[in-house]
Amino acid sequence: MSKIHRVILNVIIGFVTFVAFCGSSFAKTDLLVYTAVEADELAMFKAEFESDYPDINISWVRDSTGIVTAKLLAEKDNPQADIVWGLAATSLVLLANEGYFQGYAPVGVDALDPLFVDPANNPPQWVGQRAWIAAVCYNTVEAAKHNLPVPSSWSDLTDPAYAGHVIMPNPNSSGTGFLDVSSWIQIWGEEKAWAFMDALHENISRYTHSGSKPCKLAAAGETPIGISFAYRGAKSKNAGAPLEVIAPSEGVGWEVEAFGIVHNTKNLDAAKKLADWSVTRKSNEIYNQEYAVVAMPGVAKPVENFPPDIVEKMINNDFAWAAANRMAILAEWQKRYDSKSDPK
Repeated sequence: MSKIHRVILNVIIGFVTFVAFCGSSFAKTDLLVYTAVEADELAMFKAEFESDYPDINISWVRDSTGIVTAKLLAEKDNPQADIVWGLAATSLVLLANEGYFQGYAPVGVDALDPLFVDPANNPPQWVGQRAWIAAVCYNTVEAAKHNLPVPSSWSDLTDPAYAGHVIMPNPNSSGTGFLDVSSWIQIWGEEKAWAFMDALHENISRYTHSGSKPCKLAAAGETPIGISFAYRGAKSKNAGAPLEVIAPSEGVGWEVEAFGIVHNTKNLDAAKKLADWSVTRKSNEIYNQEYAVVAMPGVAKPVENFPPDIVEKMINNDFAWAAANRMAILAEWQKRYDSKSDPK
């Protein structure tokens, strides 16, 4: 081999080595994240997190709370996700009881409201981020066409005047639907709550498989009344929809969006980074852009078009009770009311 050929060969080898080194140095970790966070928020969360951790690429698997929870339970013997993020705390309690998560105390978790941190395990198996809160979306234009008064209570919605004009989420597929049903039972007790739901069912036109959809339908004028949650109502009203967002007088259910690291993840370091990032002040300020209640005290500012009294109306939600009774509640609801559910 001539000297020139040896020089060329050495250059080629050096270049290939450099490319391989660069490839290994800048390769991103793909983090598989199961979530029920609203789809229109996910791109923003991905961009914010990856700007702080450019070595990690989030891949979302997103669906409604009940569907994500069912998927996780189906995968119990061979979990696929690295971390569950932005799922109802009651679902995470249920999954934690099945041994789904490994304990981890994110850096800064002590600065959070204790209501947002797993009280049963140390280190916690789940940690909360923000709360979503039940509300009624009332379309003033459509309601006027049918002479429907503005409801101020849950009980008002059983008035025969509302027959066929109310939509709510199916609790088997929607976390919002489950928080409604479980909170009504906590407010009134089983007998009165099921009697209320029997009467409400007479006025329901359909049950959706999404917690936000009833409010979206109300905002679009497809129904006068959607039982949903305050974030979606406020967001739609801010966009110009003719809505009133109502916190019923008996009190409103609420849930914590929370995260937990799956026990068998092969990307533990990346999952811990997402967990750490999720409890920072920066993240809580992002949550507060559209949610009125967040995990870090002192951060939340009023959110435009949230009912002004909604925080005071949040019930004392027993997450452990809701998780323990979830399957029985869902089975009873399905037996009574599933005939009006949207096709899956």
